[in-house]
Amino acid sequence: MEAKYAALRRAVEETAAVDAHAHNLVAAASSFPFLRCFSEADGDALAFAPHSLSFKRSLKDIAELYNCEASLDKVEEFRKAQGLPYISSKCFQAANISAILMDDGIEFDRMLELESHKDFVPTVGRVLRIEWLAETIINDWVKLDIGLICRNFSVKAQIISFRVSVDRFTLGNVCILDFVKVIFCLVISRHLLHNFSFGDKDLDLRKCNPLHLRSVLEDERFAKCQLVLLHASYPFSKEASYLASVYSQVYLDFGLAIPKLSVQGMTSSLKELLELAPIKKVMFSTDGYAFPETYYLGARRARDVVYRVLSAACEDGDLSIHEAIDAIEDIFRRNALDLYKLNVANGSIHQKTMITDSTISTSCVEQEVLFVRIVWNDASGQHRCRVVPAGRFYEIAKNKGVGLTFASMGMTSFCDGPADGTNLTGVGEIRLMPDMSTILRLPWSRREEMVMADMQIRPGEAWEYCPRYALRKVTKVLLDEFNVTMKAGFENEFYIRRKLVSEGRERWVPYDNSSYCSTSSFDSASSILQEVYSSLEEADIVVEQLHAEAGKGQFEVALKYVLCTLAADNLIYAREIIKSVARKHELIATFLPKPDLNDIGSGSHVHLSLWKNDQNVFMGSNEYNYYGMSNVGEQFLAGVYHHLPSILAFTAPHPNSYDRIQPNTWSGAYLCWGKENREAPLRTACPPGVPLDMVSNFEIKSFDGCANPHLGLAVIVAAGIDGLRRGLKLPEPIESNPADYASKLKRLPQDLLESVESLAADKTLHELIGDKLITAIIAVRKAEIDHYSKNPGAFGDLIHRY
Repeated sequence: MEAKYAALRRAVEETAAVDAHAHNLVAAASSFPFLRCFSEADGDALAFAPHSLSFKRSLKDIAELYNCEASLDKVEEFRKAQGLPYISSKCFQAANISAILMDDGIEFDRMLELESHKDFVPTVGRVLRIEWLAETIINDWVKLDIGLICRNFSVKAQIISFRVSVDRFTLGNVCILDFVKVIFCLVISRHLLHNFSFGDKDLDLRKCNPLHLRSVLEDERFAKCQLVLLHASYPFSKEASYLASVYSQVYLDFGLAIPKLSVQGMTSSLKELLELAPIKKVMFSTDGYAFPETYYLGARRARDVVYRVLSAACEDGDLSIHEAIDAIEDIFRRNALDLYKLNVANGSIHQKTMITDSTISTSCVEQEVLFVRIVWNDASGQHRCRVVPAGRFYEIAKNKGVGLTFASMGMTSFCDGPADGTNLTGVGEIRLMPDMSTILRLPWSRREEMVMADMQIRPGEAWEYCPRYALRKVTKVLLDEFNVTMKAGFENEFYIRRKLVSEGRERWVPYDNSSYCSTSSFDSASSILQEVYSSLEEADIVVEQLHAEAGKGQFEVALKYVLCTLAADNLIYAREIIKSVARKHELIATFLPKPDLNDIGSGSHVHLSLWKNDQNVFMGSNEYNYYGMSNVGEQFLAGVYHHLPSILAFTAPHPNSYDRIQPNTWSGAYLCWGKENREAPLRTACPPGVPLDMVSNFEIKSFDGCANPHLGLAVIVAAGIDGLRRGLKLPEPIESNPADYASKLKRLPQDLLESVESLAADKTLHELIGDKLITAIIAVRKAEIDHYSKNPGAFGDLIHRY
């Protein structure tokens, strides 16, 4: 049946959903218990939540997303290790939510402001909760000026929410039904009202049957007030379906019932809603709250349950496949947009008078996806992918991965076989497991998607050679021991070359011959860079600056700093986008460190900062200020300084890298550091907005486009951990050109062999990164040293690999 309904499954997975009702997240330090992610219970009852069907299933779903063991302890460990920004980004990307209507009237401990959610979801709007107003009505029934309140609220809210169990109490001689009518009066000038039942423990569920609302629904004064019944009106889903079928103003929302019920409960509840109700009146929401996982669980299970119900409807003959695909667009997106008359654009929500199909942009409108690229970056820094037809990917590979030989992490830039000494051969297989939080529709090839992969021995068990796992492992140590996370922002330098054919010989020559920050150089490449920028923007990768660099046809694209695990993924996607856009224009973009030995080299400089509880703790303070750094900042940077010769085996990993790292080229040739010293390999930076006696981050110059970014950042974190553990101190900074102190300063490794020898002797990095992975890296590096020393002309082909 899966194969028969592959198009339906893809539509369910790919539709960018509008979350029609949800609540605020909380900060990592909130006292709100994570166990509440799985249950509406509190107090002593919460202790029984782990014994429910929905808990056991939801825990597995989260563990699968995080590639960790399916236990509450391990999930909480992962959350702590990665931090709220990473967890939120991962959950919301995997949920594929394009907009949220947020009811911020429920208060949680350390609740995040509504605007902060735009870091994770493009568009966020507000739902106004009016319980506080109801309290005013109860407390001052006689004095209430209904007209005044109506006028005030007509300009403050587009969507009003309230919760009620009918006949719950009386106000003097006034029945609750009259109270409900008053609430309607408050919003008579608006077009919608929410009603709550299941999900609010303090309501008497026996009196939440929506049939009690019939007298209000039949009152002509309220005929234009649309009513959305939340939570599938569980356990009164059939009654809600009946009301939606006979009253034009009644709509249904199945959030919270999905995912809080069992699989059978969720499926039967949605089936009951659709027994009578028009599809145009049934809407998706997560009813997410407090934890980003609640959004993910709501979206994931909604997609699964909607697929189950609609495919069954197709089997029964109620729907054709085409009609079912159209229903998916209605349920997950179009119904909310139409009902609320919303225009979702530019990160905000606006009312509009009419919606046409042309204003709704989703993957369902575009051509069908044919291929999904499962991407990894190997030990030599090359981008590789396995391509799976979309139908098979979403049916099988998405959850089970694809096989890959052990040899894949032993390959070099000159040979697609494992290097001697890696201990990796063609015997043995791992699984490439897609990380669905990274799925991206290719901006330059709309019928394809790509997704980053984790390398696992079996689903849920990381392979010790996996670069993404290596970075997660050391960032967890950094967080566990010091409660610190690291953010990273990369400056991508690259050359654009065009093909010149002369006398039957093909050459790739510079795109132009202009100088650093040349306006004419940028103008010549503007159309290409515009497309690069738009593609990066579509991938949610923020560009801070672009400019022409000093080399002939050389440019730079600087990316905004984000959590280092995300920054590494973003760098791989940015390189893919830049190279692919160039190729589309029949050009080559190369990140090779020194493609022309007579021109300037290209780096991938990385800016790094340390954070604790959303505060930059690399920066100094009144208590401690060592050249603008905090004590934590100095010790971390001292660790990087101490291990820098070994680090270069990861961040400058190719023999060609050392043609770039030369004195007087702003690449950092000597072992030193300095404040705003661009000739130093380690530069502390004081960007605009930072006090002049402080620094907010440090830059590593000796990081280039041949580096695997996950491994490069992993070894930097490991070095920083050593600095923090041992309380290492920095020497005095160098405040002028280090070449002027050549007789006193130590040169950084002048070739790859020196770096490899330093790494081989570095016991600390072996311990933190892992002996097996370090052994493989050393073997790959030695193989490249040997090959390119014997074949110096082979460097010319590397512009096609990097």
